[in-house]
Amino acid sequence: MDAKGKLKVMFLPFPGQGHLIPMSDMARAFSGRGVRATIVTTPLNVPAIRGTIGKGSDLDSDSEIEIVSIKFPCAEAGLPEGCENTESVPSPDFVPAFFKATSMLQPQLEHLLLQHSPHCLIASAFYPWASHSAATFNIPRLVFYGTGVFALCASECLRLYQPHNNLSSDSDLFVIPHLPGNIQMTRMMLPDYAKTDGETKFSELLKAIKESEVASLGVIVNSFYELEQVYADYYEKLQGRRAWYIGPLSLCNQQQDKGKRGKEASVDEGDILKWMDSKKANTVVYVCFGSIANFSESQLREIAKGLEDSGQDFIWVVRRSDKEWLPEGFERRTEGRGMIIWGWAPQLLILNHRAVGAFVTHCGWNSTLEAVSAGVPMVTWPVSAEQFYNEKLVTEILEIGVPVGVKKWARIVGDSVGSEALEKALKRIMVGEEAETIRNRAHKLSEMARTAVECNGSSSCYLTDLIQHLQSIARLQNCPKSSV
Repeated sequence: MDAKGKLKVMFLPFPGQGHLIPMSDMARAFSGRGVRATIVTTPLNVPAIRGTIGKGSDLDSDSEIEIVSIKFPCAEAGLPEGCENTESVPSPDFVPAFFKATSMLQPQLEHLLLQHSPHCLIASAFYPWASHSAATFNIPRLVFYGTGVFALCASECLRLYQPHNNLSSDSDLFVIPHLPGNIQMTRMMLPDYAKTDGETKFSELLKAIKESEVASLGVIVNSFYELEQVYADYYEKLQGRRAWYIGPLSLCNQQQDKGKRGKEASVDEGDILKWMDSKKANTVVYVCFGSIANFSESQLREIAKGLEDSGQDFIWVVRRSDKEWLPEGFERRTEGRGMIIWGWAPQLLILNHRAVGAFVTHCGWNSTLEAVSAGVPMVTWPVSAEQFYNEKLVTEILEIGVPVGVKKWARIVGDSVGSEALEKALKRIMVGEEAETIRNRAHKLSEMARTAVECNGSSSCYLTDLIQHLQSIARLQNCPKSSV
């Protein structure tokens, strides 16, 4: 322990909202248990972390959670200056350079490990070199993937058994071998990197991630055991490694200003609340596709038409700043029942309002888990990453959502979906025969999520177990070798 008898844990999130936000919540959860938490990030990502952890986030060393800033090597990696997170990557062409820049952070991190002497390093999976760095200083490293355990199991089964290699067509259905639940997919739904033959830069990274996980203490998961119980048990059997389920992390951090979580909201919090307060319970559709996914102007017009034709009240988050693509008269025709937020939305604030009855989502894990925690059913519109796996969990395993009908994985620009498909999915989940059944299931899961993070809940107990485990390791390291 340190001079005050506290366990010291260092957090190294990948510079993307899907990692920065939950790992900031995680630091708050550890800090709430008396652990001295240090978050390592780059200058332009400090505001996102401050906005998430709220109070006690001063930079001085006596603060509750310390934020330490390191330089992001933009120029050295061939990136434009200021390109310090996934949102600021100008185009897919710069993605390899971005990952190269993250690999160049290792010397700075090791300097901090020497300087701060933490008892544990919790680092995003995308830093495979972190296991070696931790081992150099004789401390354990925990891996954080930023996904649920169902997606981890599905992707691992695909990697091990390659069922998609013997299909006659990209649209042929196949069952994911050995994965509980009889989950069917097509090649079109799989990430590019899962289908590539031979070595690519990204497949090399994935291989390094797997090797670094083997060298780590285990995996820390932003989920709760009851949500993915079958897959939590299967994962430990499949991988033979420990996993700690300590989520939903957004529920572990109730101290932050929900309007400033991750980033400053692009709309006045009071205006949103006033508008939602005027609506009846479960009547508003919230539409948001995260910080990375993008859509063509024609697709945005289809979404607008689907929302208008559905007759439902809605809040729609649009990342574009221009309005030229909006259908003529759309804002006038939907005035009073529709609100567009241009930019960043206070998502937790919106999802937890009684007026919200459904969430049209890209199925990013943070958004999925926030909807589960709030008890909000989902219309699933996956785009990239592991989002098609998350869709299967939501629609087929948990049965708290309906698919809009997306067929094809896309790196950034989402697959094309007609307005009729969105209108049909919205009516099904808001007013259809099964709407109440789906809503009841979602509410039950919300109650389970909240119980999990309370005292003696499963996530609370996992966190206690992990902290005690780390304390035991720290004590052994501090003992004279002759007495161990």
